Amino acid sequence: MLLGVRAAALAFAVTATGVAQNPDSVARAAECPRCASFNVPHVPVKIYGNTYWVGTAAVGSILITSDRGHILIDGAVPESSPQILSNIRSLGFRPEDVKLILNSHTHYDHAGGIEALRRETGAEVAASDASARDLERGGPGPNDPQLGVLVRFPPVLAVRRITDGEVLHVGSLSVKAHYTAGHTPGGTTWTWRSCEGDICRDMVYADSQTPASDDTFLFTQPTRYPSVVSDFQHGFAVLDGLSCDILITPHPAASGMWERIAARDHGDPHALVDREACKQLAAHGRRDIDARLARERSKQ
Repeated sequence: MLLGVRAAALAFAVTATGVAQNPDSVARAAECPRCASFNVPHVPVKIYGNTYWVGTAAVGSILITSDRGHILIDGAVPESSPQILSNIRSLGFRPEDVKLILNSHTHYDHAGGIEALRRETGAEVAASDASARDLERGGPGPNDPQLGVLVRFPPVLAVRRITDGEVLHVGSLSVKAHYTAGHTPGGTTWTWRSCEGDICRDMVYADSQTPASDDTFLFTQPTRYPSVVSDFQHGFAVLDGLSCDILITPHPAASGMWERIAARDHGDPHALVDREACKQLAAHGRRDIDARLARERSKQ
């Protein structure tokens, strides 16, 4: 069915008012109906110290800066790469000073723009082994719970493999990888420190913790990803154990990012700081996976 929609869109597209549309844009919308909402622009935001949000209104891309090079985490959808680059420039930084690009998980709304960003910056891309394979193939592997509903993205060239607990360095920056699989087999949470004056905060970019899937995947019978439930449980335990002053998530709504930013900007200097936020995210994840398992069992 999708091929038929794509063929019709490529042949010619006209709006209800009779105005011709770009066939490529129509085809893209048919393939990825949520990409437009994921690409809604947002001004860049200083989160804390040398950590900035340079992504869209709905999807994260995080810039961590130093005087000897920067780190970027996540690339949103492919259409978002020009916006991310523009946001970096508007903060006064040069995209070509980004030396390392990392990823939370390899769905198109977080990994889709990475190859374009790699080409523009010349940065190295690094990821867990499972995520690296997905990045290089330009889409999820056969064990992804959401395989049947995901869109492919431009493949990323020559991804460096990193291990659980590995610390990566750019200039004075150090970021640590924590495997938190489940949402995808290669999901990774990243931690680092950012300082303002002599006050430093432990920053956490926590990967998604939701048990989302296509209609064919059962968490009670996960034949194509047998360790999915135990991987989630491991990730929850990781989040419980992190030193977590400021939580950031790939979708800002998952951590109330915009509400907390607004409160800070309206005079609450501590609105972003919540040392229980990672534990609360893990607790929400546990409730979600328990509810999903219960629903599946009730239908068996």
